Amino acid sequence: MKNTKLSGNVFGTSYVVIYDSNRDYQTQFDSLFFVLNTSLSTYQTNSDISKLNRNESNIVDAHFVNVFEASKEIYKSTEGVFDPTIGAVVNAWDFGPEGRIVNLDSLKIDSLMVSVGLDKVKRKEYTIFKPAATFIDFNAIAKGYGVDVIGEYLESQGVQNYLVEIGGEIRVKGENIEKQAHWKVGVENPNFDGTQSILKAITLKDEAMATSGTYRKFKTDKEGKRYAHIIDTRTGYPSKTSLLSISVLAADCMTADAYATAFKAMGIEKIKAFLKSKPELKVFLIFENENKELETLALNNFPAQ
Repeated sequence: MKNTKLSGNVFGTSYVVIYDSNRDYQTQFDSLFFVLNTSLSTYQTNSDISKLNRNESNIVDAHFVNVFEASKEIYKSTEGVFDPTIGAVVNAWDFGPEGRIVNLDSLKIDSLMVSVGLDKVKRKEYTIFKPAATFIDFNAIAKGYGVDVIGEYLESQGVQNYLVEIGGEIRVKGENIEKQAHWKVGVENPNFDGTQSILKAITLKDEAMATSGTYRKFKTDKEGKRYAHIIDTRTGYPSKTSLLSISVLAADCMTADAYATAFKAMGIEKIKAFLKSKPELKVFLIFENENKELETLALNNFPAQ
């Protein structure tokens, strides 16, 4: 038996969907992508989220509600480390060449931080209430949600074996029928030169994986040590991290996507402590040690291969 493979571009990246049916779902996928963009894309001026950010309309659809509620939950569980309202502050820190940061005075940061905090945003059914200056950006969770929407659509059509991948975020079910084996996916090496190579291949079983990397946006300090600037959602200021890549396995891709982003800002010790109460999340970290050597750490039984 053969798989059907469909691919294209969406959300500013590429996608691949492989499934065990002869039916062509391209038209349906395109329709779903259109609806998701109309709801969640900050790059589309007429989307629900763009109109909400401009305070032109506060009416949203079911997709927005799904992502908003998941974001609220992860915002609470990470004590605000995951916060889709930090976007305006991230935009303000315009990282210049040679790692220099454009001068931002504390008054500017403080004024922007007044509108940060997902707890300030409320929902009543399909109506969102937020401070006028609050800017919501679901980019750290929307791609994973898009993967789930496609996967759940295939399941609604009776498809039991599939792989959905959008920009590196993945959800699988069943097995690859052509190989009569569970789906194998790769964890990328954090290559600073922009090239792509696989560090290791792992087997996924009815679960999702998302990876958040900092290695494509890094700075070099005076000692030659590389680090990424991550904005601390609680202070509005950049903090250094030696973490280069975080891969998270979860039951759905939206959850994996959001936690992969949150962990980027936590640091290794905080991630280890956090995961003690989240056995359902499996995590693989790639980081640089003091000698500029790459090290890896698998947590909560992240698969070896």
